[in-house]
Amino acid sequence: MSSQPGLRMTQQHRVILEEVRTADSHPAADELYERVRSRLPRLSLGTVYRNLELLCQQGLVQKIELAGSQRRFDGNVQAHYHIRCVRCGLVEDLPIQPPDGLEDAARAATDYEVTGHRLKFFGICPECKHEAHREPPR
Repeated sequence: MSSQPGLRMTQQHRVILEEVRTADSHPAADELYERVRSRLPRLSLGTVYRNLELLCQQGLVQKIELAGSQRRFDGNVQAHYHIRCVRCGLVEDLPIQPPDGLEDAARAATDYEVTGHRLKFFGICPECKHEAHREPPR
């Protein structure tokens, strides 16, 4: 399961990685801890945090850091964007492709060695939008 040299795929690594990859909710570490504990009852929250950091360092998991929300994790490490609901905090994949040439344009506009980018989208999810329309007037 690990194509990265130097990471021994322990049972803890494997179970945490499986849970991150099967979760479509981009879970926070404490949410993963609750999911993993059903499979590994002796696992501590600290162990989950440490293993997530190792998996991120190895490129097997992506860390999502959005202002105003907990750090979340994504098992999909391919280049893609996310959108977060500003009301409930839901984080979802945004089904658009990163534009071709964006990093090349950044390189051309600066003397920086551009190594990547993150673009963050915020909005109101359909559920929260629906709830707002159902609230009675005051």
